[in-house]
Amino acid sequence: MKKLLLGVALSALMCSSAFAAKIGVSMAKFDDNFLTVLRNGMIAQAKGMSGVELQVEDAQNDVAKQLDQIKNFAASGVDAIIVNPVDTSATQAMSDAAAAAKIPLVYVNRQPVNVDSLPDNQAFVASNEAESGTLETKEACRLFKEAGKKEANVYVIMGELSNQAAVQRTKDIEEVIATPDCSFIKIIDKQTSNWDRDQAQNLMTNWLSSGKAFDGVIANNDESAIGAIQAMKAANVDMKAVVVGGVDATQDALVAMQAGDLDVTVFQDAAGQGAGALDAALKLAKGEKVEHKVYIPFQLVTPANIDKFLKKN
Repeated sequence: MKKLLLGVALSALMCSSAFAAKIGVSMAKFDDNFLTVLRNGMIAQAKGMSGVELQVEDAQNDVAKQLDQIKNFAASGVDAIIVNPVDTSATQAMSDAAAAAKIPLVYVNRQPVNVDSLPDNQAFVASNEAESGTLETKEACRLFKEAGKKEANVYVIMGELSNQAAVQRTKDIEEVIATPDCSFIKIIDKQTSNWDRDQAQNLMTNWLSSGKAFDGVIANNDESAIGAIQAMKAANVDMKAVVVGGVDATQDALVAMQAGDLDVTVFQDAAGQGAGALDAALKLAKGEKVEHKVYIPFQLVTPANIDKFLKKN
């Protein structure tokens, strides 16, 4: 099992006196570009602190393993737990385990199914997914209009279907397309790539082999958008003739945008979410109150404003 132990402490901005705490962190998986930035955000927030031990473990995309990690954290007597859930529909058991041990718990990035019934000492730190796919699709719609399109056929690449973010982002896309301004856009197929670049590349290759005419690809995340771009470029598709969108504004995505391949992405502040989750966990560990939902805003990223985001995610 991948494990990272770091000695960290609470900064003077967070408290006026020394505060010792051990925080257990369970990440859905380490092998993910966005989640790596998020994890590093917690680590960066912790730098220079003394008295707080941060223990980060990799659930390796295994729900049972993640629940075991939370139970082990509780048994070892940590002061708070941070969870980036593997499956957002399986979080009730995690909340129950932490509540039974009377240990504060903070979910980060992925919205737990029980978000509206969290105990007082549990919270959720992320960005509001109702904004992500909405910003992405509205910009794609604008680009189609700018290109003079009266009709536009698009493929939609979804994330993991067990993940609330994938469900919400896909809903965002469909809701924007249902508005009068963007009703000229038609989804010709939508399938999942499980957030994965290689799976998205294979999916796009299969779509290309069908020979259907299309005008764009709207993906739930940047990794999937990049996979689709790789498939299109391998098939000699003119990237200037299609609109491609993603979400996250990862470094690889911004490189693709600079190359003229990715047209729109949405900055999700991974480092900010990680730092916010650690801040919430430490406050709860001290017995302070924290809002159940703490949102870090999404921001639209296009070639026009990309310079503002080059050094963020």
